[in-house]
Amino acid sequence: MVSPFCRWHVQELEDLQIIEPTAKHTATVIFVHGLGQSNRIWSSVVEDVWAANLPHVRWILPQALHNPVSLNDGECRPSWFDVHQLPPGPSEFEIASPSLEKSISSLEDLILSEVHSGLDSNRIVLMGFSQGASIALMTALSSLHELGGLASLSGWIPLPFRQTNTPSHFPNLQLFWCHGDEDEEIPLDMGMEAVDYLESLGIQVEKKIYERLSHSTNSEELSDIGEWIGRVLPS
Repeated sequence: MVSPFCRWHVQELEDLQIIEPTAKHTATVIFVHGLGQSNRIWSSVVEDVWAANLPHVRWILPQALHNPVSLNDGECRPSWFDVHQLPPGPSEFEIASPSLEKSISSLEDLILSEVHSGLDSNRIVLMGFSQGASIALMTALSSLHELGGLASLSGWIPLPFRQTNTPSHFPNLQLFWCHGDEDEEIPLDMGMEAVDYLESLGIQVEKKIYERLSHSTNSEELSDIGEWIGRVLPS
């Protein structure tokens, strides 16, 4: 049974991790963590793996609120929307859930803030891991802004979202899809089915499958992502 509330003191809306560029700021990457994760973990990845080679990029890492998660018997965990099972079922997703709407709105607000600061939206990349990839994909597909790029690490696109939303038409959107062939939480065929959907919208998807990779990342994938960002957001 899902708990109707979580402790208020853990709901920190403004717990952003921001890594500023070391050169002139000309691009921004917004990275969205996965279910149950902290943005501080991915902040370390950014600093250790990507930031030095992309000195012109500002990195913004939002933190999900602690929400009740059905998968964990209603335990409050950092989550962008509720999940009942893994792999996700085809009809379990609640498209009108307050947590989903709030999550998409919060990411759109981050994009808008960068645009208002003077950055063109095509100099912004939105990316995420697992549930973070899913909410990033849904945000980008419904955004009013044409982004420079979108990257999914072990992500998926819930079927009810596709059935109830008319995606924005962004034919020039560059999308990079990374997935492990041994992922049991978001299986590879679920990821490739989402890729087929994206390509049916006219979006060109660059995909990379990693052998013997489960629901995680490895050095090859992180290196590929850094190289892709460098191509999409050149200095």
